[in-house]
Amino acid sequence: MTRTIRAEPLTAAAFAPFGDVIEGPAAPGRADDLAAVLVGSDGRPGVHVLRAEKSAALPLTVERMERHPLGSQAFVPMGGGGFFVVVAPAGEFDPNALRAFVANGRQGINYKPGTWHHGFLAVEAGDDFLMIERFGPGENCDFHHLEKPLRVTG
Repeated sequence: MTRTIRAEPLTAAAFAPFGDVIEGPAAPGRADDLAAVLVGSDGRPGVHVLRAEKSAALPLTVERMERHPLGSQAFVPMGGGGFFVVVAPAGEFDPNALRAFVANGRQGINYKPGTWHHGFLAVEAGDDFLMIERFGPGENCDFHHLEKPLRVTG
């Protein structure tokens, strides 16, 4: 039997257990220190551009989650592209703690180290996203296959 959760709008307060929301200021000016980019003592930040290969739409089916225990991972739209975020808290994987969010195209996210998350889900194929993640020694990606698929609706 498939479990269903509803995707909610991405807000800093709702996403705080999983990481940071990266968003510009509401008025002209700067928004500083928006995310804790963590790479550990033996890592360094890697900055990439990710072009979405596929588009995603609700409802989504989630069968696998991943986490990066040694560093944070951030995604920021470069051209206003929206995306979906499916997460669970760091630690032992808890399928009952899964949550889903919709980023509005002006928001990015930064996962805390160890936060379980689905692979990247852009609304539009071809959209570009700035990605910042840890480069360094050690295994920094774990996978968890869900016993029962999760359905994410709008």
